[in-house]
Order: sequence, then C-alpha cells, then structure tokens
Amino acid sequence: MMIGRPTCVFVLGSVMLAIGAALGDEPSLHEPESYRSENYRSPTPATLRGARVISTDEAEALWKKGFATFVDVMTYLPRPDNLPAETLWRGQRRFNIPGSTWLANTGYGELSVATEDYLRIGLERISGGDRTKLLVIYCVRDCWMSWNAAKRAVSWGYNRVLWYPDGTDGWHEAGLPLEEAAPAPHK
Repeated sequence: MMIGRPTCVFVLGSVMLAIGAALGDEPSLHEPESYRSENYRSPTPATLRGARVISTDEAEALWKKGFATFVDVMTYLPRPDNLPAETLWRGQRRFNIPGSTWLANTGYGELSVATEDYLRIGLERISGGDRTKLLVIYCVRDCWMSWNAAKRAVSWGYNRVLWYPDGTDGWHEAGLPLEEAAPAPHK
C-alpha cells in the first residue's frame, strides 16, 4: 500500500507528537476563552488576545527607559487575624521588579467583589485613568495569575497591556535587580 503525501505528513506529525509526549514535551497550549481557575502554577499559553507578550529583553528595555508601568499580581498570604500573638509567624517576602506596584492576589480566575475592585482601582490609580498607558503585568514563570490579570485589564479597555510571562523568574535569571516589595494598600 502506498501512502500519499497528506497521509504521510499526518502520520509523521502524529509520531512527532507522540515522541514529544513520551519525552515530557507538551504540545503548545491554546489560549482559553475564560480565566484559569485551577492549577495556576502550570504552563501558560504563548499568547493573550488583546495584549502583547514580551520577553525579558523587552521588559528590561521598557523598565530602563521608564516607558511602562510594571504591575506584579503575585499572591500574598498575610498573618491570619486570629493567630495568637505568641505564635511565631515567618511571613512572606516578595522581591519584584523595582518600581512595580504589587496588586496582590488579583490574578485568580474568580475574584471577590473586593479583590476585583482592588485590581480595577489599582490599575486606574497607577495609569492615572489613561487606558492607553503601557502596563506590564507579571508574576512568576508558568503562572496563570498574570495571564488572568492581564486578560482582565484588556477586558476593561486597557489597550496597551503587555504580558510578561517569565516574570521575576526570568528577570532574576537575566541578572537584573529585584527589590523587596509590599502589596499596595487597598484604598
């Protein structure tokens, strides 16, 4: 039996996908229509409709020139209110890109009204209400939190959203400075 060219290409493509899966490579992820609400620390898509995906080199150039506002959306776990005073609490330290605003916990797939307001008001404050302001939204590599937050910013009419998927991991690996941060206050 002779295999025609289209069939041969299909078979070869299927074999390559199977080999990739056996080696642990995942086929590229497709961009979902809605927000990611589980498994936040897992591979992210290479795209985000309405936003531009940027590399570490691009993020560094924007940062050095001061052309963009950087927004960290990494989670933050505060000391529980009901923790007895004598209990040792290590707390959480976060180092982000210098000059960033940390809008903590705003990258979940589903947000409470208060957290959504915190993100919306935070973006309005740091952009000065200018929906054309360049916003670089990030957290860490392979984290859907920044993807979700950037998608929300786009849905709210921000039209110059840059998603930096390598976040502080890529920044640190490039030998760029990080500074200890605290979440922006709720106002």
